[in-house]
Amino acid sequence: MTTLMSPDELEAALRKVGAERYHNLHPFHHLLHGGKLNKGQVQAWALNRYCYQSIIPQKDAALMARCEDRELRREWLHRITDHDGYGEDLGGIERWLVLTDGLGLDRDYVMSKRGALATSRFATEAYRHFVAEKTLLEAVASSLTELFAPGIHKERISGMLEHYDFIDEKVIAYFKRRLDQAPKDADFALEYVKKNAKTPEQQQQVIAALTFKTDVLWAQLDALYFAYVDPGFIPPGAFRPTGK
Repeated sequence: MTTLMSPDELEAALRKVGAERYHNLHPFHHLLHGGKLNKGQVQAWALNRYCYQSIIPQKDAALMARCEDRELRREWLHRITDHDGYGEDLGGIERWLVLTDGLGLDRDYVMSKRGALATSRFATEAYRHFVAEKTLLEAVASSLTELFAPGIHKERISGMLEHYDFIDEKVIAYFKRRLDQAPKDADFALEYVKKNAKTPEQQQQVIAALTFKTDVLWAQLDALYFAYVDPGFIPPGAFRPTGK
């Protein structure tokens, strides 16, 4: 790409990535939200997704550690406390563990990641390394999947409450909280990227960064589908549901 896009054109290009590649399009999510999975398959999803949830404050800390822009650090800081918690708010990771508790999974087992698929562990580690090693602009841009998150959270809340008798309001609390948090985070990151991607090369880099992040999320669902839906090849050492 050799032509510099306007900020609005760049935003449109980024939103096009989400429209074509965000993981709400994955068949596994259609099954999850449509009530087509059994409890063991939902357990497998929640356990593996913990690998991603647990890495979020780590990747945000890695971004802040090399950021010389004080205002950016001030804005980014709450992302860590949103997930790790602060004061009386126990944070998003704790709310995710409430979900896995409610699904009947042992908390220590979930947190150990012993039963997670290798792809879940490798993909989330790749994301953490990406944020730590790429340019600050690319690191910020990789968070822009949050532009598309509220839609999938709404689908998940309504679909899981409707279709699964083992899901209740307490268990689904993580997603309700993210309905407020994600849009604010995404708006800030989008404006930062539009303002600071000043060359065609930088604009291409931020589009590629968002594409990479969608690949991270998609790869995890590919692995879940292969292991727990079709053909159902659960690798050695991975979580095995004990019943339907």
